Amino acid sequence: MLVNTHILKLRLVLPLMVLAFSVNAQNREWELEACIDTAFVHNKNILMAKNQTDIAGLKNQEAKAQLIPKLFLQGDYRYYTDLPYQLLPQAAFGGQEGIFRPIQFGVPNNISANLSFKMPIYDPQIMGGIKVSESYEALSFLQENKSREQIYLEISNLYYNAQILKNKLAFIDKNLENSQKLQKNIQLLYEQTMIQKTELDKVVLQNQQLQTQRSQILRQYESVLNLLKFSMGIEADRDFDVPTTIHSPEEESLESKNTIDILIQESRYKIVQQELKTLHNSRIPQLSLYGNYGTTGFGFNGEPEAFLDFYRVSFVGIQLNYPLFSGTVMQKKIRAKKYELANSQLQKDFVNEQTHVLSQNARQQQEQAKQQLQTNLSQITLAESVYQRTLLQQREGIASLTEVLLADNALRDSQQQYLSAMVEYLTATLEIKKLNGTLLN
Repeated sequence: MLVNTHILKLRLVLPLMVLAFSVNAQNREWELEACIDTAFVHNKNILMAKNQTDIAGLKNQEAKAQLIPKLFLQGDYRYYTDLPYQLLPQAAFGGQEGIFRPIQFGVPNNISANLSFKMPIYDPQIMGGIKVSESYEALSFLQENKSREQIYLEISNLYYNAQILKNKLAFIDKNLENSQKLQKNIQLLYEQTMIQKTELDKVVLQNQQLQTQRSQILRQYESVLNLLKFSMGIEADRDFDVPTTIHSPEEESLESKNTIDILIQESRYKIVQQELKTLHNSRIPQLSLYGNYGTTGFGFNGEPEAFLDFYRVSFVGIQLNYPLFSGTVMQKKIRAKKYELANSQLQKDFVNEQTHVLSQNARQQQEQAKQQLQTNLSQITLAESVYQRTLLQQREGIASLTEVLLADNALRDSQQQYLSAMVEYLTATLEIKKLNGTLLN
């Protein structure tokens, strides 16, 4: 009775253990979207790009803050060991014209405290700086998206590479299983002295080669998973795997938007335009409002009476600054900026033309890989059927071992061609999404 109770418990526990293992295996497998979302949160390159965007935003706020009035508090104390001299004309006291007399006057202790302010009323340099900083902020945001796009491609390529390697392992495991069955059959024939040892050695060698190939691909698979975890920004020792089934990205329509590279070049061209305009506007007068409120103290600590008296001083004014001649420095800056603008235009045209050519090539590669995939799938089915028939014929003594090995090699070649075509198709599809400007959508 006790034994029956234990058996009943095992029957209840074992299915639960199998279910728990199955759930854990599924939890280990990450979908591509989850990998990309994790990388967008933890990848250090994206975090640094986001910081650069925040810095550009603060630079824009800094430029706008130039329009806010500035207040300055200044204090000064001076003790004159020698009082300053002034030259008094003798004619002011009835003396001879053109004769001056040096006189020291004042007190040794001088104290001053002033509160001054300055506010630009019109300054084309500040206004130009604000527009340029706004454009730099927009450029930084585009560069942040560029970093996201690069990480998207990096994660996708690593993810698909891992899936391809996992499919290679699956193919090798199945081929190895078939080859081991063949080895057992050949071993029996050899033991019955129906075949030569050379034929057995051929099958043994094939199994060893498959085992070696499996070990190499397994190491590559683990290396790709480590790189994928690094790009995602997660721990290297985290339990992680990818599913075997490959879900290829959706094909893109012919409609497209400007790529991030094109938008970046347009933003850079706009910045150079604004900088050139700011240089031209530097010839426009600057108008500022300024003022001062303070007090000045004069002190004396000698005989017959010591004193320290304070007197207020305040004023407001408008300042006009008009550059008349800058030594041709500004003209040279303007000429250099025009060359920079011309280069920016050339770079923008180059990126547009390059994007068009790359897009055409990627679509051709995608279409060719798509057709190749369909062909390879039918070839795998056919090669597997040929291998099974040849193996059956070999057991019946109709086909030779060489024909079986040739059929096995044909099956492996068709599998390899299928995986190569899948890599080309996935790469081309991602490239098209990038060149259409829809990768991050």
